[in-house]
Amino acid sequence: MSHNKAGNIQEQIRSFTSIEQALNFFEISFDQTFVDSYRLELLKRFLGNLLLSKAADWFDGRRALKNAYCKIQRGRLDKKSRSACRGCTSCERR
Repeated sequence: MSHNKAGNIQEQIRSFTSIEQALNFFEISFDQTFVDSYRLELLKRFLGNLLLSKAADWFDGRRALKNAYCKIQRGRLDKKSRSACRGCTSCERR
């Protein structure tokens, strides 16, 4: 997979027609049932993260999408069992 340079990442993201394209482009494994259920929220969080981070390259874009995906998943966990998720800081390093 070609990882576009800084100037092209925003253009590449704008070309996506589905959140699945973004997940595949950024090499993020996903559960289709989860994506089907949370598509709009995932897209909103992803785009918000991109704006906040001013994504400049593939890694910034991946981090923005991964954090969006994980934040929604973490929000679905029982508050007592959230410790199973190590939180967003561990995802940011991936």
